Amino acid sequence: MKKPLFAFLALLALTGAAAAQQIDLGGIGQANGETVGYIIQMFGLISVLSVAPGLLIMVTSFTRFVIAFSILRAGIGLQSTPANLILISLSLFMTFYVMAPTFDQAWNTGVRPLMDNQISQTEALEKISDPFRTFMLRNVRDKDFDLFADLARERGQQVSRETVDLRILVPAFIISEIRRGFEIGFLIVLPFLVIDLIVATITMAMGMMMLPPTVVSLPFKILFFVLIDGWNLLIGSLVRSFN
Repeated sequence: MKKPLFAFLALLALTGAAAAQQIDLGGIGQANGETVGYIIQMFGLISVLSVAPGLLIMVTSFTRFVIAFSILRAGIGLQSTPANLILISLSLFMTFYVMAPTFDQAWNTGVRPLMDNQISQTEALEKISDPFRTFMLRNVRDKDFDLFADLARERGQQVSRETVDLRILVPAFIISEIRRGFEIGFLIVLPFLVIDLIVATITMAMGMMMLPPTVVSLPFKILFFVLIDGWNLLIGSLVRSFN
């Protein structure tokens, strides 16, 4: 688990680790381009680390997991159980599980050679980002990719799927993940909706007008989800949904 985590942190930092080691604090007072370049690199590193959660959402499977889990909780009718902390933690660990091959490849081809001073920062950046680019290309919808590619072509940019810019691929991947998350959420909510309708029909027929149907249907929905081993089915389906 450590290597995937280090690989992802290296993706967030991009060029920060090597740059931080090369900074000569004694040269800060000298007005030269090298010192200014180091300061800009450090500023960029701090800025990237400050938006690390956003980067995690943008280039990994986290979005699909957290949307599906949130819709599941709403479909059952529970307001705060499981708690947000549990859902987010589960989404994070499932993200590390799904992205483990990508993290390992980024670590072995980019981070480790950079730490051993075998490659330059520019080469490391390319080798670290390539596995994530491949993952996003495998899971992005063609329609969403074509949307941003066409918008880029309207501005005069040349777009190739093999060498597409991350500024085009990442937003296409995000909206693809949001769509798939809602598609999975619809399938999750549907059986719970049927239970709500059945309970509402029965309570209305019995003349219990003042009793909210959701109060009666809640234990039945929880029992149904437990009997079908819902967590096992849901997690397995989500993991298999990634190519």
